[in-house]
Amino acid sequence: MKNTIRIIATLLLLSLAAKSSAILHLVLTRGVDAAIPIAVVPFAQTNIAKTTPVDTAMATKISTVVAADLQNSGRFNVATNLDAQHAPHQPSDVKIAYWQKQNVNYLVIGSVTATANQQDTVRFSLLNVYKHDGVGANPSLANQAPVILSQIITVPAKQLRALAHHISDLIYQKIIGERGIFSSKIAYVLLQRPADKPPLYQLIIADYDGFNPQAILISHQPIMSPAWSADGKRLAYVSFESGFPAIYISNIASGKRRLITRFTGINGAPAFSPDGKRLAVVLSKGEQSNIYVINLLDGKIKQLTHSYAIDTEPSWSPDGHSLLFTSGRGGTPQIYQINLQNKRVKRLTFDGNYNARASFSPDGQSILLLHRGTDTDGQFGIALQDLRTGVLQVLASDNDQSPSLAPNSSMVIYARQDAQRRGELAMVSTDGRVKLQLPSAKGDVREPAWASFSEKVN
Repeated sequence: MKNTIRIIATLLLLSLAAKSSAILHLVLTRGVDAAIPIAVVPFAQTNIAKTTPVDTAMATKISTVVAADLQNSGRFNVATNLDAQHAPHQPSDVKIAYWQKQNVNYLVIGSVTATANQQDTVRFSLLNVYKHDGVGANPSLANQAPVILSQIITVPAKQLRALAHHISDLIYQKIIGERGIFSSKIAYVLLQRPADKPPLYQLIIADYDGFNPQAILISHQPIMSPAWSADGKRLAYVSFESGFPAIYISNIASGKRRLITRFTGINGAPAFSPDGKRLAVVLSKGEQSNIYVINLLDGKIKQLTHSYAIDTEPSWSPDGHSLLFTSGRGGTPQIYQINLQNKRVKRLTFDGNYNARASFSPDGQSILLLHRGTDTDGQFGIALQDLRTGVLQVLASDNDQSPSLAPNSSMVIYARQDAQRRGELAMVSTDGRVKLQLPSAKGDVREPAWASFSEKVN
């Protein structure tokens, strides 16, 4: 009976999600002062079957998503109110002098060709208005299109939005020099409180900008601590659906899930090892909480810490040789690191009276953490600490929670409260210069987790 109810609830939520393009809505609140000027011309739409009316909606959707991605990165200033008479769709049509007068550094143009088998072929080009192969603004080359990136990609029509994010990634990497995060995924917990009904918890995965939300678990009991595997194919989490905490792993593609632990007491804070073969967890087994590592291949459990204080929130180093964790063994919650070979533990944080929820940057040179200083009036903030210098930089300070680092280390997603004290998500760049909000009209949003890159960008 319980399984039937859960299946019905799942189908109901998925039907609701299908009618809504996004639960979260990404809003840029602060960008870089010297953002790079760029124009994204609405893509042209053509059909192979000449008798079929041309539908510009799908082509416009691609250019709209690309423009939004670049603008929301905070690194670009996307031109608006473009003159329709100067809307080229191939490099040979570009009038370089016109775009130079618009003070645009880069130009994105393209087209979409719809085929008869529900496939779309997308052509796009990125042009540097002021430089081409090192010759710059040579008058003799004024009519030549300075193309610095160009591709032709064919995808099913239903994947055009995903392709638009991929194009944004390629453009971002070409200009900024680092991989974009627009194709990445996030997970979060959505809490709704219907009138005269029990609270409803939903574990959701979505595009980085909140679009394409999919619920992988629905429950009237709390869901906590979602954590991605490095390949983005599995999600670990804590569920109270049985009335007690238990750790599960769900396969995103198949929907199948596996019970990992359901011991007496605390079962919490799962974290995948970089190779995906082990899971660090927090267990109390009816006593004090400590860090354990579970071999996911044979199910063997190994206890790492043996403290009388609370040890919690493990997070793996990029090389898999050590773990960060939060402990109160020093009197206040602070971040420690344990070497998995010799079991030696060292304290990493000393600034502030509360440091928790730490995770390594991909290069292992810094840690992201939840931080409360001695002069913040009890407010929690998001901070980044350089492990070489010990310098701690506060990125946001508004009673924030649950920081999670983007796969390219450029942004942090975290939970905060809006003016109505409802949970919402926000983002801040790791240099503190770019801030975004992801307000939700659906309920309280909490516990965000940013997935790692799952595949290479070509």
